[in-house]
Amino acid sequence: MSRVGKKPLEIPAGVTVTLNGNTVTVKGPKGELTRTFHPDMVIKLEGNVLTVERPSDEKHHRALHGTTRSLLANMVEGVSKGYERALELVGVGYRATKQGKKLVLSVGYSHPVEIEPEEGLEIEVPSQTKIIVKGADKQRVGELAANIRAVRSPEPYKGKGIRYEGEVVRRKEGKTGKK
Repeated sequence: MSRVGKKPLEIPAGVTVTLNGNTVTVKGPKGELTRTFHPDMVIKLEGNVLTVERPSDEKHHRALHGTTRSLLANMVEGVSKGYERALELVGVGYRATKQGKKLVLSVGYSHPVEIEPEEGLEIEVPSQTKIIVKGADKQRVGELAANIRAVRSPEPYKGKGIRYEGEVVRRKEGKTGKK
């Protein structure tokens, strides 16, 4: 049995879960998420506890069991607490500003780069060198943060670029002079 898949999922107060076949809708204070899961997985709601069961011990079903439970747990946590991903800008003259909902990055190109967040995602700029992406869907928050980082990913010689908060960039030595 999958250790993750076997664990029952407690639903916190203020969160409602609706099952419609294998389509699960989770509503909470931070938003609403809907996802359709594999038809072989059996999702049961008893009181305020969600459980996931698999029909057999085939490799395919074992793999889906824990994945389904983890995705459900991420949905519940997302609508109750929300997710956030922090990025930092490193480099002389690199800065971020917010114009309305848009994020405007000045990261060494001849033009500013504008990024518009999707519906349900929010971008905060507490300082010129820090960006915070917030939202209820863990996958979409991570994807937007990765897209922002891809505008100017950290380079290994000087370490300049956009990096995740706490990310360690492996540095290279560079060319050595002739002797």
